Amino acid sequence: MLDTKQRLLEAGLDLLLRCGFNHLGIQTLLTETGIPKGSFYHYFKSKEDFALQVVDRYMDEVHSGLNACLGEESVPPIQRVRNFFEATGNKYSQDGYLGCMLGGLGQELAGVNDVFRHRIDACLGIIGDRVGSCLELAVEQGDLPEDADTHQLAVLLVNCWEGAALRSRLQRSPEPLMAMLDFYFNAAVPKV
Repeated sequence: MLDTKQRLLEAGLDLLLRCGFNHLGIQTLLTETGIPKGSFYHYFKSKEDFALQVVDRYMDEVHSGLNACLGEESVPPIQRVRNFFEATGNKYSQDGYLGCMLGGLGQELAGVNDVFRHRIDACLGIIGDRVGSCLELAVEQGDLPEDADTHQLAVLLVNCWEGAALRSRLQRSPEPLMAMLDFYFNAAVPKV
């Protein structure tokens, strides 16, 4: 069974994705979890502190997905990268096509809260770095040209994914995600 703090964070994953930061009421969180208000403030200094810790919890899930997909050594590196994004798209489907929590919070808060802007940008950078490292393996294995800028390819992929995730949320459909992946892996990734 999850401890109190973990229950709050788990509920926060769902509520921040559905409601965003500004529409997430602490009382809604407490009602949903059945946890008293004093317990919330025992674990979190503020709503902002809570949301930042939810972002960290979200990144734990992202790292698990990256580890599972990018660590599959029997799969070519470029396919590992695609597998990660396809698995992420499947998760979005399970969540009702609400998209990426990082992207949603970034769109909502980046213009008004530098703490979130920097944290979310750093999180997306970490994802790009992990993808770039896997693409570097593709260069080493001869699946990408030796002069391929794997960092730029990774940044482009993450940026395109975030845009497609927004469109997927708007349309409540996987189509923007799959079309973006098809385009990226057929047109943007240089062939050897």
